[in-house]
Amino acid sequence: MSDPDHIIVGSGINALVCAAMLAGKGQKVLVLERNDRIGGCIRTDEITAPGFVHDVMATTFVLFITSPAYAALASDLGRHGLEFCNTDMPTGVLRPDGSHLVQRMDRAANVAALNAASPGDGDAYATDVGGIEKDAGLLFGLLGGGLWSYKTLKLIAGEAWRRGPRGLAAFFGEAMLPSRGWLETTYKSDLSRALWAPWSLHAGIGPEDAFSGQIAKVIAFALEAAGAPIVKGGAGKLLDAFEALIRERGGDIRTGADVAEVIETDGRASGVRLASGETVSAKRSVVCSVTPTQLYGRLLAGSKHEAETQAARKYRYGKGNFQIHYALDRPPAWPDASLGKVALLHLTPGLDGVSKASNEAARGMLPETPTICVGQPHVLDPSRCPAGKAILWLQLPEAPREIKGDAAGKLAAPADGKWTEELREAYADRAEAILATHIGGFSATVLGRRAYSPADLETMNINLVGGDPYGGSSTIDQSFLWRPFKSSVNHATPVKGLYHIGASTHPGAGLGGGSGFLLAQAL
Repeated sequence: MSDPDHIIVGSGINALVCAAMLAGKGQKVLVLERNDRIGGCIRTDEITAPGFVHDVMATTFVLFITSPAYAALASDLGRHGLEFCNTDMPTGVLRPDGSHLVQRMDRAANVAALNAASPGDGDAYATDVGGIEKDAGLLFGLLGGGLWSYKTLKLIAGEAWRRGPRGLAAFFGEAMLPSRGWLETTYKSDLSRALWAPWSLHAGIGPEDAFSGQIAKVIAFALEAAGAPIVKGGAGKLLDAFEALIRERGGDIRTGADVAEVIETDGRASGVRLASGETVSAKRSVVCSVTPTQLYGRLLAGSKHEAETQAARKYRYGKGNFQIHYALDRPPAWPDASLGKVALLHLTPGLDGVSKASNEAARGMLPETPTICVGQPHVLDPSRCPAGKAILWLQLPEAPREIKGDAAGKLAAPADGKWTEELREAYADRAEAILATHIGGFSATVLGRRAYSPADLETMNINLVGGDPYGGSSTIDQSFLWRPFKSSVNHATPVKGLYHIGASTHPGAGLGGGSGFLLAQAL
């Protein structure tokens, strides 16, 4: 494509949403991806054994199917083969003593289950998720809307009129509550607390961080309402659908096209220069779906935007992710048959266990007892593996970017603090030992295992700095109005015609495609 209207650098979910939306309005769009495939954190491969299809990184699309981006694109993506598989048991928790609790897509069943764990806990749950429903207009307007906009100003002004200024201030104050504060003052049972304690980790924050309680409530509401869907046939099918739609609408996608520099002409982004030396011009805009480090440290390295360059240097990245995938000869023998139907099952001692592991990883230590999120894709989508077999998707969301030691005192930290293959496999063994305590005869069922350290994830995607899949720490000082920088205004940059989207920008991480959708609307 010569002289496109818009060049989009990167091809994660936000980039693809933006490209599809703009192309749908008749704009000429060119997507440039440095890797040999599109997708960012979305990648599907047979990595353990033939016939076993694994989502290597991202797998659950609850944020996408509930997003305005999907509402706008669903029918067209469906025409190109996109289908989702779901279960009525989206999440659960299993503790070392065998106690467990499962959330269903059924409010009454959840209330009964939590009340059984401790009288009153189910009623508290109903109040929590009911509160999210009640405040949905404000919450999702802020979580997914353009913050520096008349629409958001009108929303807040309306809420201030309805609630009163003090009532609105109370709402925001309550929203700042950390998960620990919320769980310890709301639920009596340690098991009830354990069900929700790990979920703030999937938003890039820990249980002691401000706002983690509110985000966990939102996740609880979303899981109950929409489940934990995965893409039929593997997440790669979503990429196939997006590519077909973008091309159908006249757009183009190039892989193996490493953008080395954004070209500025008279203070405006006029195109890009590839690592090969080739230049491509853009008539209207250049959109970069990258981290601040990539944008200001590499793509704009020769520019004189000192304030943003300094802010990018101070931008903080969060804990890394550690992934493990298994091909199994048969479905796992959990201590209770119901657990074999759960989409995402957390293995953790509970709130204190999550807190301990999160703190250890933040200090550069390998957690002694990591929180393990076990996905069971074969339950939702039997096509992922041969009949009678099973696959497991494990995510350990508390892994240090730089290793300073081992909280268990058993694994030696590399002198340079970097992950090695040997350490990766040894740490995977630690997680597998925990898994094996819960699944009868587990080792005899393993046909193949593949582990990915934070360093491996960054190698696959340079925007996963230190293996952080959330585009940077999502603590409150790097969220909402202040993401990525304190001076940020929506997705604008100091260069006219240059825009910044992706997990490092508002609305933040996840597979909702929010920043791509918001920018496409604005453009």
